[in-house]
Amino acid sequence: MLVVLVLLLLLAMGCRCSTSRTSTAAVAHAQAKPRCPNRCGDVEIPYPFGTKRGCFLNKDFLITCNDTFNPPKPFLGESNIDVVNISIDGHLNVMQYTAKACYDAKGNLVDRNLPYITFSKLFVSSTGNKLVVIGCDSYAIVSGFLGEDNYESGCRSTCDSLDYVTNGSCVGIGCCQIEIPGGLKELDVEARSYNNHTKVSSFNPCTYAFVVDQSRFHFTSNYLARGGIRDEFPMVLDWEIITNKTCEEAKICGQNASCDKPEDNTSTSSGYRCKCNKGYEGNPYLSDGCQDINECEDPSLNNCTHICDNIPGSYTCRCRKGFHGDGRKDGGGCTRNQYTAMILALGIGISFVVAIMSISWLHFLWTRRRHMKLKEKFVKQNGGSILRQELSKLQGRSSEKAKIFIEEEIKTVTNNYADVIGCGGSGNVYKGFLPDRTPVAVKKSKIVDQTKIDEFINELVVVSQINRRNVVRLLGCCLETQVPLLVYEFVGNGTLFEHIHKNGNLSWERRLRIAAETAGVLSYLHSETNVPIIHRDVKSANILLDENYTPKVSDFGASKLVPIDAIQNYTVVQGTLGYIDPEYLQTCKLTDKSDVYSFGVVLVELLTGKMALLSDKPEEERSLAMNFLSSLKQNRLLEILDNRIVNDGNKQQLKVVTELAARCISVRGEERPTMKEVALELQGRLSLMSNGQYYLRDNVESNGAQETKYFTATFYECRDGIGSHTTPTDGYDSMQQLELTAFDDGS
Repeated sequence: MLVVLVLLLLLAMGCRCSTSRTSTAAVAHAQAKPRCPNRCGDVEIPYPFGTKRGCFLNKDFLITCNDTFNPPKPFLGESNIDVVNISIDGHLNVMQYTAKACYDAKGNLVDRNLPYITFSKLFVSSTGNKLVVIGCDSYAIVSGFLGEDNYESGCRSTCDSLDYVTNGSCVGIGCCQIEIPGGLKELDVEARSYNNHTKVSSFNPCTYAFVVDQSRFHFTSNYLARGGIRDEFPMVLDWEIITNKTCEEAKICGQNASCDKPEDNTSTSSGYRCKCNKGYEGNPYLSDGCQDINECEDPSLNNCTHICDNIPGSYTCRCRKGFHGDGRKDGGGCTRNQYTAMILALGIGISFVVAIMSISWLHFLWTRRRHMKLKEKFVKQNGGSILRQELSKLQGRSSEKAKIFIEEEIKTVTNNYADVIGCGGSGNVYKGFLPDRTPVAVKKSKIVDQTKIDEFINELVVVSQINRRNVVRLLGCCLETQVPLLVYEFVGNGTLFEHIHKNGNLSWERRLRIAAETAGVLSYLHSETNVPIIHRDVKSANILLDENYTPKVSDFGASKLVPIDAIQNYTVVQGTLGYIDPEYLQTCKLTDKSDVYSFGVVLVELLTGKMALLSDKPEEERSLAMNFLSSLKQNRLLEILDNRIVNDGNKQQLKVVTELAARCISVRGEERPTMKEVALELQGRLSLMSNGQYYLRDNVESNGAQETKYFTATFYECRDGIGSHTTPTDGYDSMQQLELTAFDDGS
């Protein structure tokens, strides 16, 4: 179908396809007479020139081929004039010696050459030659005969330094040149100096002069040095056939050729040249040297729009069937017959439509197939088969099994990724809605480490089973894209970071509850899952708050599954500056105490209202954790606490939580409590606050040191199945009722 379309289009446009070859109409063939040598070495010898008797027109056109050279060299007649090129358009190139005059530093002449050349039937060309003089204290004289008259001319070239000499410039500074008249049969060139080069001998001890083919010469400052120039240069001569008869009477030219009087012919010459007639090419001096040019083989040689027919010396044009006119570009061209035009236009139109539809359909199928293969590649690359196997194992064991979405579903859910609600170093987060209008957050990571895809799938399966109130729930994923897309429940009240550092509307009781519940879920991840999970990027920005200010830990992109009591070594430390465990940063060994440190920094943020990195401090004091510990050592606790949460009723409680935070951010991991211990203590403090015990303690603190000591040295342990006290998380995480039992530290 496409082939038919192309042929019809070419037919409609009136194009003519033909084999093209380079035109030779403008280039005359250099042909010798039959059975005569047509070369001497590298030089072609066309008739009327020749190297043997019977091969040249007369003795004026004898070329002596000296085969003692390798390759052989042609010479003009029986002279020593070296011929380097012969063209049948009336020009001949010969080599001519360079005139020179060289002096020593004192101005004594040490080398000189005075070349001259004489011709009988040839002339020095005026259109191709120039007299050139090279030197910085130089001039030269060229002389000869124009008919019976003497001719003399010259030019001068001076310079004080090479700094003023420009390569390629021959205007009198280091180099000068003049035109010479045509018709000279004798040529003498003499090189001279004004001051014997005494002032410029250091860089130019010689004057050089020569007549040269201007197309073969380019000036360079290297020519000014002695020995820097060649001994010979090519010169152009004009030749013609001298006769006392007219050209026609002498029958100089062959068939399909005509006589041509040279435009620069002078009264000193009565010669003629020949040229092939229009439409022919070849050697016009041979009887059959001019051959017909087939203009139809080269579109640049004819003006036909459709069909070209070659005839001797010319061509004719005509139109194809179904057209009429003279068929010429410079004439009326070809016009389509009306009926033929309608049929052809209809055929072209139908063919074009069918072709476009076919191409579009094939492109659609190809694109779809390519897209499907790409999806299959990404699913395999992202561990899709492994994930399906793992999820199938959970059949019947988990009602909240993660769903595997297809790419089209994700695009529909996110309205083609229209609503960006978060950007981070690891990727972007988009808001969307499931078909039941449940809001979700879709995380699109930037890169995935393909060498650890099995570990990623394993973590995905484990995290999808975490159905905790304080963990952002993973609803599913899509593996059909280059990097996996993760679908989470949407938490729309911002991050803890925003509420601490931007809004500032969190009371102490709300802050303590957020800390206690966050610690509880981290404790769960560390000690209650089948394989402990270390979050590795605990920070206030990764703790989301719902409309009831319930914290939800998010962003498990850096999390790692760690066997119980194991220490993981990493070559690259991951986390956020200000929250990274300094021991992990120094040793690259990851433990659950690394999360304890990061949580401790979040706890310090809740206590102080300051960011993890203090931009207004000197570089060595920018770490909030280090600044916090330093303030405690200096007994400046109240100075660093957020004054929005401090009141007379909670100072002692703030002190206890402060001491817990200090233990969490201890530089040495072994000195930090576990997340379970942290969670128990914070939930205990939260329960005391709910029951008003801290208020009572503050009121009875004056009753004696023993009571104060009891409250400051007490820790709490939860035991299952006893008592009536419950934590604020009861009913959300299916935790059993807990009893708070006080123990003295033994003091």
